[in-house]
Amino acid sequence: MDAINLKHGVPPQLRECHLALVEGYVIAGHVPVDEIRRLLKEKPSIVGLAVRGMPIGSPGMKGPNPEPYDVLAFDRQGQVSIYARK
Repeated sequence: MDAINLKHGVPPQLRECHLALVEGYVIAGHVPVDEIRRLLKEKPSIVGLAVRGMPIGSPGMKGPNPEPYDVLAFDRQGQVSIYARK
């Protein structure tokens, strides 16, 4: 996975075991579909979105006590910013 993440410009601190390519953007980790739709609508100048770890309440991680988590945007220079808070 490291080689694939490196090839697609995912910063080391955001590399996860799930990776998708959607209309030219990289999606790493458990990113909610509503944020992917927003990304595709707004088309910001970034490489992609990531969610670190596997927070309870993120897609595929149901549980009785959802945790707050951030959806992070990253660019080609490795800059990371908060895209959404969940």
